[in-house]
Amino acid sequence: MKVIQVLPALELGGVERGTLEVAKGLVDAGHESVVVSAGGRLVAQLEAEGSRHVQWELGRKSLAMLLQVKRLRKWLQQEQPDIVHVRSRMPAWVVWLAWRKMDPATRPRFMTTLHGMHSVNRYSAIMGRGEQVIAVSETAKSYLLNNFPEVDPAKVTVVHRGIDPQEFPRGFVPDPAWSEALFEAYPAARGKKLICFPGRITRWKGHLDLVKVVASLARQRQDFHVLVVGSDPKGHFLEEVRQAIKEAGVDGFFSFLGTRSDMRDLYAQSDVMLTLTSTTAEAFGRTVVECLSIGTPVVGYAYGAVEETLSAIYPDGKVAVGDLAVVVNKVSALFEAEPARINENPFVLSRMIEATLELYKKLASG
Repeated sequence: MKVIQVLPALELGGVERGTLEVAKGLVDAGHESVVVSAGGRLVAQLEAEGSRHVQWELGRKSLAMLLQVKRLRKWLQQEQPDIVHVRSRMPAWVVWLAWRKMDPATRPRFMTTLHGMHSVNRYSAIMGRGEQVIAVSETAKSYLLNNFPEVDPAKVTVVHRGIDPQEFPRGFVPDPAWSEALFEAYPAARGKKLICFPGRITRWKGHLDLVKVVASLARQRQDFHVLVVGSDPKGHFLEEVRQAIKEAGVDGFFSFLGTRSDMRDLYAQSDVMLTLTSTTAEAFGRTVVECLSIGTPVVGYAYGAVEETLSAIYPDGKVAVGDLAVVVNKVSALFEAEPARINENPFVLSRMIEATLELYKKLASG
């Protein structure tokens, strides 16, 4: 079986990681894996794991992308894949426009994956046009069917994203040298109870609610520190967050770490992780699952797929959206409590790959 996955680029992110994981799963199972993207830092890993990368920009949000349709159709006819699997809206439009004019008797099967809660419009509707549609959570499936009633529920399958439990093993302890380097870089965190707050610094991730939580918690105790992990993709919201911190008088409680590649260590070093998304829902929420896999408790708003993952692994961490007082109380209690009772993680990588490959085989066999 030959599968072509298409996405905008291979930089960091959940879509990119999922693409690489499925690509490796295909290769390991003896299938042919091809990925089309504009390139990026993950190409080397993709190729090292046995897939072929074709550098082709199809994800730029421009009508000029439509000029690629005819060329792409010819290329697909030459490649003769069994499946073409798209994971993002602009590439999905280009691929679909090329695919629909191919001979139905010989063209590949067309699959989409809904990775996020996109704006509800005709542009986003393309993600429901796959002959088979994967939703990365029950939350994502409900969003798709509720907002795009033309989508046939029978062709939508939930395949939860998954993490490798060997990459995030229960009870993992960071190397002392790593911990020392962290505290040398961020001395205000040394000797404190640590709150990890990962995610891009955008308005919908809840950073302003985080400031309110910290200000309230600081009125009760001074023995904690917050590690904010992530960058500001648009370069302007971070200043608003810093201003809110300054106005609340809690500057000393925050360290901004930027984008990191050592999340396993940061989860393990922390006493609790917070997730406070309350507007644009998370479609899955990988960081929640990674952190809980290690055994560090997560407290978060029961919203979107975060409610789904917390319900399965750590129900005690759920908080009603906006209930900052409960967030503060749960965090403070976890600082003093015995290790949290965290359930076994059902969202594992092997299950995700197995389910995805099974859908490929089912669709390819027609």
